[in-house]
Amino acid sequence: MYNSILKKEAKVAVIGLGYVGLPIALAFAKKVSVIGFDINEQRVNMMKQGIDPSQELEPEAFIDCDIKFTTSIEELREARFFIVAVPTPIDDHNLPDLKPLIGASKSVGKALKKGDFVVYESTVYPGCTEEDCIPVLEEVSGLKFNTDFKVGYSPERINPGDKEHTITKILKVVSGCDNDSAQTIANVYKIIVEPGVHIASSIKVAEAAKIIENTQRDVNIALMNELSMIFSKMGINTYEVLQAAGTKWNFLKFYPGLVGGHCIGVDPYYLTYKAESLGYHSKIINSGRYINDSMGAYIAAQTVKKLSAAKKNLNDCVVLVMGATFKEDVSDIRNSKVADVIKELKTFGVNVEVVDPHAESDELMHEYGFGLIEKPNNNYDAVVVAVSHAPYKLLNENYFKSLMKPDAVLVDIKGIYRGQINNLTYWSL
Repeated sequence: MYNSILKKEAKVAVIGLGYVGLPIALAFAKKVSVIGFDINEQRVNMMKQGIDPSQELEPEAFIDCDIKFTTSIEELREARFFIVAVPTPIDDHNLPDLKPLIGASKSVGKALKKGDFVVYESTVYPGCTEEDCIPVLEEVSGLKFNTDFKVGYSPERINPGDKEHTITKILKVVSGCDNDSAQTIANVYKIIVEPGVHIASSIKVAEAAKIIENTQRDVNIALMNELSMIFSKMGINTYEVLQAAGTKWNFLKFYPGLVGGHCIGVDPYYLTYKAESLGYHSKIINSGRYINDSMGAYIAAQTVKKLSAAKKNLNDCVVLVMGATFKEDVSDIRNSKVADVIKELKTFGVNVEVVDPHAESDELMHEYGFGLIEKPNNNYDAVVVAVSHAPYKLLNENYFKSLMKPDAVLVDIKGIYRGQINNLTYWSL
């Protein structure tokens, strides 16, 4: 398989061309022959024109790529090595939503042939690949796992907005259903991954490794968020405390904030779901999730307290929220916890306006029920800087004064302006 791919006698297919799949597909297409498959025809048409619908990659990324973008199962059948990179979200009850993953498995099953390889990159709970995905591949294809086709798991590690830690620069964890398949999958990924690969002992180990990467971050950020609540009651700034504590060589540098997006705010629920099914109720992970999921409401409540302390009538107050994406300098609004801040502010009767240099107003309206205004006004009772986009880091106190009424409040969730605000009521985590 490896030699056939190198000689372009066998094609690699990437199923799901979003934030994860498209960079993988283009990286392989610089070296070998690739089929990029997605069920969204509009997105596929954009990619055919060299446009990344996710606005992560520049047009130059599409140059000199041997790739065919398609929505056709018939064209997908031309591939022999399939990489599945579809989203694995949670539902309204914080339970795993495997519909995209099962749908992708059905598509691959229709294209699967004897001797083919299937590698899953989507973040799942340990056991999902073997218990949920492989049976679908067998049923749809009519082929027998291990006898007719091989399966592996190689967790994605792409970080939206990060131009340094890209697919080709990050060491890759890989696994296979047996030693031979693991080695073949490792060799295929080595075609594009410069630091090399780590071969996990089993598919379940690789699945678990991925899910604890984000769970670890989630729990540590939850600790910082809880500390920020405690320090707020003490009248001290959390960022200043962390700056002092961070002078110790082995202090772990995590910071408080909103925890959203499609990874850290989602993945721990996959692990706790699987633990529950095995009769274990997670304590630390669930506690961390509770704290992080409640931060939007906490920030809104603190903002309202500051407005009330300034003797303002909440029903007459107008608050500007700056930033709506789940993290800085990306257009991705999936699971953005800024929406929680806005929703909670509105429950107090506060009027809210939102700006963001990267987000799409129509997408926000469809997903969360609010859109963007073109530019800020000058009548705000409070400004909440929710996301540390690069342009926001250049702003100063005079800029915020120009937007605000007297006795207004500046809420700086990320602590961008700490030590720089002297004449405004200022609060940060």
